[in-house]
Amino acid sequence: MPKIFSDPEAIAEDIVREVGTNLVVGLPLGLGKANHIANALYARAAADRSINLTFLTALTLEKPKPRNLLQWRFIGPVIDRLFGAYPDLAYAGALHAGALPPNIKVMEFFFLAGRWLHVPFAQQHYIAANYTHASSYLLARGLNVVAQLVAKRVIDGVTRYSLSCNTDITLDILRARREGAASFKLIAQVNSELPFMPGPGDLAADEFSAVLDSPETDFALFAPPAEPVSDTKYAIGLHAAGLVRDGGTLQIGIGQIGDALAQALVIRHRHNAQFLDIMKRLTPGTERRAVLETAAFEQGLYGVSEMLFEAFLGLIDAGVLKRDVDGVVLHGAFFLGPKSFYRALREMPPQQLARIRMMPVSFTNELYGEEGAKRRARVDARFVNNVMMATLMGAAISDGLEDGRVVSGVGGQYNFVAQAFALPGARSILALEATRQAGAKTRSNIRWNYGHETIPRHLRDVFVTEYGVADTKGKSDAEVIAAMLRITDSRFQPELAKVAKEAGKLPKNFEIPPAHRENFPERIADALRPAREAGLLPSFPFGSDFTAVEQRLIPALQILQEAQPRPLRLPGLLWQGFFRRPDVADQECLARLGLDRPVTLAERAYRALVSGALARSRGAG
Repeated sequence: MPKIFSDPEAIAEDIVREVGTNLVVGLPLGLGKANHIANALYARAAADRSINLTFLTALTLEKPKPRNLLQWRFIGPVIDRLFGAYPDLAYAGALHAGALPPNIKVMEFFFLAGRWLHVPFAQQHYIAANYTHASSYLLARGLNVVAQLVAKRVIDGVTRYSLSCNTDITLDILRARREGAASFKLIAQVNSELPFMPGPGDLAADEFSAVLDSPETDFALFAPPAEPVSDTKYAIGLHAAGLVRDGGTLQIGIGQIGDALAQALVIRHRHNAQFLDIMKRLTPGTERRAVLETAAFEQGLYGVSEMLFEAFLGLIDAGVLKRDVDGVVLHGAFFLGPKSFYRALREMPPQQLARIRMMPVSFTNELYGEEGAKRRARVDARFVNNVMMATLMGAAISDGLEDGRVVSGVGGQYNFVAQAFALPGARSILALEATRQAGAKTRSNIRWNYGHETIPRHLRDVFVTEYGVADTKGKSDAEVIAAMLRITDSRFQPELAKVAKEAGKLPKNFEIPPAHRENFPERIADALRPAREAGLLPSFPFGSDFTAVEQRLIPALQILQEAQPRPLRLPGLLWQGFFRRPDVADQECLARLGLDRPVTLAERAYRALVSGALARSRGAG
């Protein structure tokens, strides 16, 4: 049976005594880190340089950090409400400050997107790894401690612990330990907010060497609020929804595009006539025949996804995710989401929760092991993931920049692309916005080439932007380039086509079809406006932890953020705000930011800017 501790310092001391002064500590990706144990080990090593401490981890979660007055006033109360009780990880603060002691290392195989872009130590100690390879890399580095957050349950006097949010790698290395291929101490920290998940992550107490269990070390889970879904992302989600076959299998990546796809599938199932109307408005006339899957879901879908998030519960509730495999409609390997998501899992009736099963990442992301059963289950699979950029010849850039710096990591993306090529009838769907803002300039996310690739062009399959679908699998380079140009923003089509022709990859007489020369954001907004007004495409399709006032503020603050790199836009907002009288709703928004009674000149200017942005966000003059 494990030793039970109530003091983090005492459990850290026990770990050092049992394992020694060369500590190689695995902390689960994302939510499942035992923060108090990690911080106690960090403090112990920082105070004693004879201890060599290495943290092997991924997706270090950190509270948002506001950068200006408006951000502080908006996000400050949100941080207090949603993250206030979350204990910061000491190693993260030291990394940002460049103050990590020389006897402590932190190595990650997946970054919180963009967070470590300008931190040389983090960049230098990044490990490039497919999600399914990470466990072997941890063991090869001499992993001797795993510190994981767990849920606890006592029935008839018998205590069991659930790996809950992170069965992903822990179950794989526990299997290696059982087989004699690994030797490490599994250390737990109990958290009362973690849902107790059924399945192979439900472990007997004797799997653990020590457990930290105390009200003083209990804490509110990291709960990032859902972000609003833009028109661009809804258009991508709708196009992708037209590729999902009834009776098939679904994997979705995290983010607003995942939420948009899930909501589009709900509309397709529950409001089929409206779905068809939206797609008719959204899709150029010559391409409507390419939208093959539009019917409601009679058989339903089976979900297998490395990450579970709130939208999957929405798909279950809507009757979209209902094709069961051995009684399970959704297999996952880790989860992360808002407070409402954790609460829904905690409060879900046992018979419903049993239909969701947390598994090792080797199960969700690979076909190896029980391959026959997996192949029978994963019919007509659609693996939908996000990328940052794509090339005209079908390579995808998802995790890094061409100067070598890592934005996030490959994670499981390659795993799912590989599955799509290994399974009959499966497709890899890579989604991206056609453009991005780079300061005051708009840039195309579809490039001629780029000095870094995550998915090479020989694995090209389906790409989706807000402007449509490019099916590139098995096509010639010229066919692929033509297809990618059709889903490119029209502001960049001529130059990209010119470069392709000069390289001899397109015929000199090639022309982009007229229906695809109107790929502009305004067309997308016009196409989706009726569905927006009808409430079919809400900004927060699966709920929000933001208050109603905060939800009204978010579009206005986004307008301000977009205006900052364009100095000519700010005077217009300032002028508009100075000369309009806020209505009651706007007054509530200004009060939320502490701008209802401005005192300083700066506060008066901010009040005018926010007032102008609020008017602009509603289309007011």
